[in-house]
Parts: sequence; structure tokens; C-alpha cells
Amino acid sequence: MTVIHRYITRLFFKYLALVLVAVVTLYLCVDFFARIDKFMVREIDPIKIVFYFIYKIPLIISQITPAGILLAVLSVFGLMGRNNEIIALKSGGVSPFYLLRPVIVIGIVLTLFLFVFSEIIVPVTTARANRIAMGEKKQKRALESMQNNIWIRQKNGIVHVKYVSPTDRSLLGVTLYDFDSSFNLVRRVDARSATWEKNGWVFSNALVQSFDHAGKGGKTGFFDQKRIYLDILPDEFKPVVKDTDEMSFASLRNYIRRMEADGYDATHYRVDLDAKLAFPFVCLIMCLMGSGISLAGKAVDGMAASFGYGIVMAAIYWSAYSFCLSLGYGGVLPPVIAAWTVNILFFCAAAILILRLE
Repeated sequence: MTVIHRYITRLFFKYLALVLVAVVTLYLCVDFFARIDKFMVREIDPIKIVFYFIYKIPLIISQITPAGILLAVLSVFGLMGRNNEIIALKSGGVSPFYLLRPVIVIGIVLTLFLFVFSEIIVPVTTARANRIAMGEKKQKRALESMQNNIWIRQKNGIVHVKYVSPTDRSLLGVTLYDFDSSFNLVRRVDARSATWEKNGWVFSNALVQSFDHAGKGGKTGFFDQKRIYLDILPDEFKPVVKDTDEMSFASLRNYIRRMEADGYDATHYRVDLDAKLAFPFVCLIMCLMGSGISLAGKAVDGMAASFGYGIVMAAIYWSAYSFCLSLGYGGVLPPVIAAWTVNILFFCAAAILILRLE
């Protein structure tokens, strides 16, 4: 590595560290004041509250690293431009593309790092943070809880749910067992799904069977839509259902395969699966975008201008990325297209900026 490349690399990681520390600190402060009242109401131990915010740090880092990379690149080349270092290097015959080499290498390395970090560290710490945030009181009703096959006890009955859909607050593969005071089965309900509507559960494609005290079958009926009482609120499933941030790429892929093998729609999870691959590439894209803007003379006014360009660019990316994911969740776009469209557009924009450099 040449002296120039070492200089750029050292400055880059210096500013990246400053940005990450500043943003993580700000994020934790805002999150603390937003959640402290809820923690107090649930009487969560102060030590657990401290660990909650510690466990949140990896997720925060994974989310803000691309923006931090963009700000770091803009800061490095912006200050070099303000100090006339770039002009001096160009006068000495150094090509702008020569200055891009360490940035591209850094972008590739950080892309790999973010993917591995999001696979190994983030799921574990996010799961622990979510368990603390939910508190222990809500978990008492769960007899057995995994990502699928959830058993929950209610008054005079037991409910089995195969999957919980996060998009429309619905339950998939629902079986309800109602018992009398002697624990004799008096009713069984099997439904493909149950959706929370107007303060109650509406079962779809439901087979309802009634039994007498001898356990023999009585009335049997099939209903396209039927409102059936469940002593369970949608939020009570949160402690027993994993969020996609709590799952690695492999575990999420296996979960999708099981869900689709049972005949259920896994579009929401497929979008998140493709996003797990697409998002880390933002590191490389932001390196290229920041370099194209800075070396084109757009950020020669120093740190303030660099941060201004970075914040605007990051806001545009996040808005477009979230919008495309929403279209994917709604089935408007295929999951792959929803996850990769913004990356492709920003990569093309960065490539145009770089190719226009003299």
C-alpha cells in the first residue's frame, strides 16, 4: 500500500469511527427517553435496562454503517479538497481513479464485514434486547414458543398456531381446543387463518366440530368466515415470535421453506431474506457515491458541506429503499426486485459520477 493510500485509509476510518460513535450515542439517548417510561411501568430491573441498550448497539451499527461510510468518504475527500491536497496530487500526475483504489477496497471489505456482522452478532443481541423490552409478564401465557408451532393457554381452552404473520396481524394454521370444567373436549376449531378485525378474531376457512361429554362428535360445520372468541390479543404473540432481525440468513431461509411447504404465503419473509443480501452492498455503493461527489468538486467547502451532502443522500436512499420494501411486502414488486432496485439505481448514479471524473 502506497503512502497516499495509507493516508486516505487512515483518515477514512478516523472519520467513520467519529460518525459511528456520535450517531450511536445520539440514537441511544433518544431511545432511552422514549422507552424509560415503559420500562418503569413493567418494573424491569435497572441492570436489564442497561443491558438492553448494550444489546441494541450492534443493530444500530449495522443500520447506520452505510450512512457513516458515505459521511466518512465525503469528509476525507472534502477536507483534502479544501486543503488543496487533491489539486496538488493531480498536478503531480495522480489520477482521481488512483485515489479511488483504497476506497473501493474499503467498500468491499466493509460489505463483507457488515454481512458477517449481521449474520453472527446482530441476531443474538437483537433477540436478547427484544426479550428485555417485552418483559417477562407477557411470556407467562406461552406454554411452548418457537418461531412456528406456538401453544398458548386461554380460559377453558388451548390454542395452537403454526405461524404468525407480521404484516396483517393474522395467525396461520390455527387450531382451538375448548374444554369443559372436567377437561373434556367440547369443541375443536381448525382454520387456515385468523385475522384481528374490530377488536376480535375472524377465522377463515374454519371447520368447527362440537363434542358431547362422551367425546363423541356432534355438530360439524364449515365456514368461510366466522368470528370466534379468543382470549388473546395480537400483541401477546410478540414475545414468542422472532423478528427477521433475530434470524440469520440461513435460519430465515429454512423458515421460509417450512412455511411455503405448509402452503402459506411467505412474501414478507422473502423480501427480508433478499434484503439481508442486498443491504450490505450499500457499503460499496456509498463509497463510490461519496467519492464521485467529492472528487468532482462538490464537497470542497469542508466538513459542514460534506455532512450536508451525506445526510441528504442517506435520506434519499433510506426513503427509496423503505418504499421499495413496502411494495415488496404488499406483493406489488417481486422480493428480489424490491430489495435490489435502489442499490442498482444508486450504483448506476455513482458509476456516472465516477466516469465523469477527469
